[in-house]
Amino acid sequence: MSDTLQAALHAGRRVYGTMVVSSSPFWPPLLKRTGIDFVFIDTEHIALDRETVSWMCRAYAALGLTPIVRIPTLCPVEAGKMLDAGARGVCAPYVETAEQVRTLVGAVKYGPLKGERRAAILAGRDAMEPALAAYVEERNGENLCVVNIESVPAMENLDEILRVPGLDVVLIGPHDLSCSLGLPEEYGHPRFETAVREIIAKSRAAGVAAGVHMVYGDMAQEAAWARHGANFMLHSGDAFLVEQQLRREVAQLRSELGDATGHVDDRLTAI
Repeated sequence: MSDTLQAALHAGRRVYGTMVVSSSPFWPPLLKRTGIDFVFIDTEHIALDRETVSWMCRAYAALGLTPIVRIPTLCPVEAGKMLDAGARGVCAPYVETAEQVRTLVGAVKYGPLKGERRAAILAGRDAMEPALAAYVEERNGENLCVVNIESVPAMENLDEILRVPGLDVVLIGPHDLSCSLGLPEEYGHPRFETAVREIIAKSRAAGVAAGVHMVYGDMAQEAAWARHGANFMLHSGDAFLVEQQLRREVAQLRSELGDATGHVDDRLTAI
C-alpha cells in the first residue's frame, strides 16, 4: 500500500490479509503476488520460535506486507519481543477488559518506557515531556495494537475497551465467541450474527477498525460483514486454504477417474 496499514484503517478503508503458519521461504514472494496488504502470523496456536518469527516478519516487511503477530497470551514482554523481531503490529488473544487493552497499548505504543513510569502515563497520573513524547511517537507511532474480542464478558465490557486510546483494531474470534455464547460453531445462528454485528458497529462508531477471522468462512459471509462495517479483512490462512483446495481437487480427480474416495476426515481445524 502507498501509506501505512494503520493510516488506511483509520481512514476507514478496507485492508486485506491472511493468516500465515508456514515458515517456508517459498511463502513470502508467493503471498506478495496475491495482492494482500498484511500477514497475520499466529504464535498462539502454532509452534513458531522467536528466531523463525523474526525471519518471517522481516521477509514480509521487506516485500511491503505488514507483519502482525498474535502472541500466545497478553504479556507485555512477549509483545516487546515480537516488535523487536520486526512485527509492525501485535494482537493479544481473548481480551476481556479495558485494563488488559491498556497493558497491550503500553507495550506496543510506548516503548522503551516500562515499569511505573509507563503505568502512570497510561493511567493519566503522569505526562511525557515534549521531547520524550516525540521520541516515543517516532519509534512506535505506526505500530498496530490489535485485540481479539471472543467472549461474552468482552462484549459486556466493549464500550470501556473501545475508549482506551491507542487501540487500532478489534478482531473477532468467531470460534471462541460462538462457544462463549453457548453456540459452538453455529456461525449462522441469529444470536451469533447479532453479536458479531454489534461488535463491528460499536468498534467502527468508536473509530476503531474491526474484522472477523473466519478460517473456513465463505466469502459471501465475509462480504456481508464488510458491508456492516468490517474493514480489517483477515481471510482464512495458508494451511486452511491448502487443506480445502486439496480436499476438493483430490475428490474431483478420484471421481473423474472412477476411483474410490479415500478416507477424508470431515473435521475442520478451529483456531
